[in-house]
Amino acid sequence: MDELKQIIRDIPDFPKKGIIFKDITTLLADAKSFQRMVDLLAHRYIGEKIDQIVGIEARGFILGAALAYKLGTGITLVRKPGKLPSQTRSISYELEYGSDSLEIHEDAFKEGDRVIIADDLLATGGTMAAVVALIEKMGVEIHECAFMAELEFLDGRSKLPEGKTYSLLKL
Repeated sequence: MDELKQIIRDIPDFPKKGIIFKDITTLLADAKSFQRMVDLLAHRYIGEKIDQIVGIEARGFILGAALAYKLGTGITLVRKPGKLPSQTRSISYELEYGSDSLEIHEDAFKEGDRVIIADDLLATGGTMAAVVALIEKMGVEIHECAFMAELEFLDGRSKLPEGKTYSLLKL
C-alpha cells in the first residue's frame, strides 16, 4: 500500500492557501498502480451480492466504473444539478466553503438493491453523507461507502453509517 500512497502527490495551497491537496491523478495515470488499486478494492467485494455501484461526480465516476466492471455490476451516476436527462431526486448539503446539490435518476434502482457508493477521497464526509441520505430514501441497502483514500485527520468517517465505510489508503 505504501507504494500506492507514494504516487499520490501533494499540491500545497490548492484550492486555497493552507490546504494541501491530495492529487490522485498521478496514481490514475500510472497503469500498474491504477490496476493494482482497483484490484485491491474490488477484491473486498468479490462474492458479495452487489447490484449497483454508485459513482459520485466526478472522480467517483472513475473508481465506480472500474469497480462496476470488475464486479460485473452496473454503475449509477450521482451528478450536479441539470446534468441527468430524466426525472431526478436531489439533495442539498453544506460544504466547508458553502453549499452544493446533487441529483440521481428517480428510477436508478429496484427496491431492495444492494449498492456500494464509490468516491476517490474521504475528506470531511459531507458529500458522501448527502449521497447516503439521498439513496437511503430510495429503498436500497447501502452495503458500503468505498474510497480509494481517506484523510483520517478530517474524521469524515464519523458522518457516515457506522461499520459501512472502507478506505483502501489512509493518508
